[in-house]
Amino acid sequence: MDHPVRPPAGRQPRPQLGDLLERSAELKRGLVDYVQGPRFERQLTAALLEAAGDDLVLDETRFIGIVDHFALQHRLRDGRTPLQRYVATCPDLSEAEREMMLGWQDVVEGVFEIRAKDGDALVLLNLLDDLEYRTYSNAGRVGLRGTVKGGFVVGRIVPIVPCPGTWLISGSLAFFRKSDGPEVAEIALRAAVEHPALVFRNPDKLAQGWEQMRREREAFMAYFGTDQLVLPPAEAQNSVNAFTRHRWESARTQSDRHDPAEPFPQHLSFTLPEDLADADTVGIVYDQVEGMNFYRDYGLLDALFTDPALATSRRHASLLRSYMRDSSITPLPIQRMAAAHPDTVDAVIGKVLRKPGFTWAEHGEAWLRECKADFYQREPLPGVSVVGDRLAELVATGRR
Repeated sequence: MDHPVRPPAGRQPRPQLGDLLERSAELKRGLVDYVQGPRFERQLTAALLEAAGDDLVLDETRFIGIVDHFALQHRLRDGRTPLQRYVATCPDLSEAEREMMLGWQDVVEGVFEIRAKDGDALVLLNLLDDLEYRTYSNAGRVGLRGTVKGGFVVGRIVPIVPCPGTWLISGSLAFFRKSDGPEVAEIALRAAVEHPALVFRNPDKLAQGWEQMRREREAFMAYFGTDQLVLPPAEAQNSVNAFTRHRWESARTQSDRHDPAEPFPQHLSFTLPEDLADADTVGIVYDQVEGMNFYRDYGLLDALFTDPALATSRRHASLLRSYMRDSSITPLPIQRMAAAHPDTVDAVIGKVLRKPGFTWAEHGEAWLRECKADFYQREPLPGVSVVGDRLAELVATGRR
């Protein structure tokens, strides 16, 4: 006589995917109600207003996306997310439900091509990271209505952790037809350039990114003779464009499909950010880890570290303070100044930041970690974008 196999004492049987999908709908509704309640009203409203911009207009898809991002990824003062707070208020969750919900924080934002429809699932190729995701909707097949093989969707998905290899639509999707491929490709390409972390979920793309950036940096140094330039804004922009054109022409001449009459693609043209256009100088630093970065008034910063007497200048002192306070600036420029001016760095930082007894050798690293804590908590990523084969194919089709 056969006997049913029971799990070890104290452990619950692993739930079926269908049960988790059905339960996820109820749990997600509870989470959304929680974050839209009075507890987070001020913070969520601020996030919505920022997304709405000057027009103060948000369509439904964008509204849902902002709420979803806030619920799953927004960091509160204690470092937790609203999702983590909510789960802590639900003691009756099963082990699998708790595991599933906390797994929702690992969001994949992507531009997806529908490779197949398989029962209640879509097989999606993310054009950003070149990975496939077997994806479900907690509304079942109704939630996938309007999707067809060869079409595209843009949106967010999260893992169903208790069932490895399965993913769940989070928020709402924007749907595109197969004929919209060129338009979708431009959306994906823009996202890959502006948010390279979305690409580097794929370990292969990460390795390609580091190798590509190494080659680009070597080419930059061969072209300019250095990995650091300090130029007036207009000259900085022209120099980057000259280098970009040089790299494009080199790649073109090495291509089997070289067309001598092909014009330089306008989308490769570089425009200096507006906040640097009126700077005294712009520093262009191509670092081996952080890639190419641009720094405002870098020449003035270098002058300060060259001559500590300038520490009494309000303009120079304010510039150093702004470099330290600006969360978008990494420790790199200060590290570069310290390396270039070892004899003056102690005096400059000691005077400007009123740190008597400061020495770079003894206090520099700890000081940077205090001022730039967020940077040290992030994993470094290549400062270049890597385009997958399918995305490159779609982009080329649209631009022909």
